[in-house]
Amino acid sequence: MKTLFLQPPSFDGFDGGAGSRYQAKREIKSFWFPTWLAQPAALVPDSKLIDAPPARIGMQAVLAEARRHDLVVIHTSTPSFANDVRVAEQIKSAKPGIKIGMVGAKVAVQPAESLERGGAAIDFVARNEFDFTIKEIAEGREFPAVDGISYRGSDGKIVHNKERAMLEDMDQLPFVTNVYKRDLRIEDYFIGYLMHPYVSMYTGRGCKSRCTFCLWPQTVGGHRYRVRSPGHVAEEIRAGLKLFPQTREWFFDDDTFTDDLPRAEAIARELGKLGVTWSCNAKANVPRDTLKVLKDNGLRLLLVGYESGNQQILHNIKKGMRVEVAEKFTRDCHELGVKIHGTFIMGLPGETKETIEETIRWATKINPHTIQVSLAAPYPGTFLYKQALENGWLDASNAELIDEHGIQIAPLHYPHLSHTEIFDNLETFYKRFYFRAPKIASIVGEMVMSPQMMKRRLREGVEFFQFLRERHKVAA
Repeated sequence: MKTLFLQPPSFDGFDGGAGSRYQAKREIKSFWFPTWLAQPAALVPDSKLIDAPPARIGMQAVLAEARRHDLVVIHTSTPSFANDVRVAEQIKSAKPGIKIGMVGAKVAVQPAESLERGGAAIDFVARNEFDFTIKEIAEGREFPAVDGISYRGSDGKIVHNKERAMLEDMDQLPFVTNVYKRDLRIEDYFIGYLMHPYVSMYTGRGCKSRCTFCLWPQTVGGHRYRVRSPGHVAEEIRAGLKLFPQTREWFFDDDTFTDDLPRAEAIARELGKLGVTWSCNAKANVPRDTLKVLKDNGLRLLLVGYESGNQQILHNIKKGMRVEVAEKFTRDCHELGVKIHGTFIMGLPGETKETIEETIRWATKINPHTIQVSLAAPYPGTFLYKQALENGWLDASNAELIDEHGIQIAPLHYPHLSHTEIFDNLETFYKRFYFRAPKIASIVGEMVMSPQMMKRRLREGVEFFQFLRERHKVAA
């Protein structure tokens, strides 16, 4: 079947690429590569991938392309689901005989509900890992013979086929970079803390950590870190250097690339031979000796989920991290010259006005190079979602995670801390972190040293203040 893989048109600035943990409008323009769609696209010959938001592709162009295909696979998410169903309905109207399937964490954990809400527009949803599921459907296999999908039977009742076995040999997966080259323009993808242009990919799936809020390990990836061999990763980077000689940085989007330290060091040494600059997700407990190996072989930046500076909150969310360990790790990075983009979450269980203040003070103390502050988002399928419903922290009938413009809202509330207080303190956090003389001097220093950075930081500054204005409208 001629297959179209689609990240649908959405609100302006929709950061919904499958690598994104928060499908919302970010503080500055941010677009992740749609790696989870590119992977099955690499398995299906003559397929096409459209990532509409960063490419600024509208609905008319999507419909024109869909008419030339037999199967459309839509990546969806909890925040974007209603919009994605409308897109599917328009495609069905334009070509009634086309088959449409949905993939992503939303349909993995709520297959029946998704099919019911999708109505006649959605023929099937793929649960959990879906690479070879989609390959089999594209090859024409009948739905009853495909593991890992849910669909309507001939009697109209929803059928859930048996689970698909998790992929163990990750080297079976073809390179996503070939699909990027064929269908995407890498210059369309921006991340504020990565050099531009960048390219991201996965070297493994799953995460050993048990963070209660984290979407992917609890829904699609699992808690075992299943990995590609260092040689396979290096081979894709070598091929990628030829496909994208303009790339300034490679990013490994594994949930926690440092879960397997010997392997991380082995990959780093391969990358060191290639002379590439790279970054990855890491937990704030990487030993100094490993950090030095990574740094000596091209590591520039670590994306680190600190979440909170309060130890009890870290226990509450099962982070498996001690504040003093994170502090030592951060000092080691500063001393070795490894930059950190630190991420924090406000409104997690146990949050109070005092813990918000504690986390803001702690963030300024450890001083990552840049930060991202998000609002606790209870995605269906996570422990946090179940916990919030059971404790009355979340009103299930008003559980939206974003507003109609894509701005993240604060769905959780506690007897001692309201939605509004959580929402408003996000801006306070950003201002107190960035509007400090040393931080301003650091940013200005970057801009003076690089004309490209000057242009980029000025653009990001404009986008940030526009973002704050839009948040004020939401609050009003």
